Amino acid sequence: MSKDPRTIADFTATLPNGETISLADRAGKVLLVVNTASKCGFTPQYQGLEQLWRMHGAQGFEVIAFPCNQFGGQEPGDAEEIAGFCEVNFGLSFPLMGKVEVNGDNAPPLWQWLKAEAPGVLGSKSIKWNFTKFLIGRDGKVVRRYAPTDKPETIEQDIVKLL
Repeated sequence: MSKDPRTIADFTATLPNGETISLADRAGKVLLVVNTASKCGFTPQYQGLEQLWRMHGAQGFEVIAFPCNQFGGQEPGDAEEIAGFCEVNFGLSFPLMGKVEVNGDNAPPLWQWLKAEAPGVLGSKSIKWNFTKFLIGRDGKVVRRYAPTDKPETIEQDIVKLL
């Protein structure tokens, strides 16, 4: 990885089984990167994320979810429990990565980059809660950051413009 990553292709992610993968294989796709939790008031957004993935996946769109337990302990389970919950309750078929910390010293470089590229309200670099979303264009650059309260269906028009 270069010292100054400029696109999502410069990063890796960890799968639930601990395997590290390169995000370079997602180059050329429109991506929605989301920190998620199974026991959050925003958890029903999984349904909207799945719907976006099913509607636009064939056109080069992908949702990548990163479970996170940093906000109110709302993602306490292990990878198997999280995947089972998501499949049973929401029929998830988009990629679910390994659990991460999105804030602090243990945040992976990907999340440090996302926050720096698209700061939150008043320039805040930290993630405030579960279901913060980052839209990445086909060029691998961050287009926009969305708040947890932004429902997936309200983001669809921005996704379609990039497809």
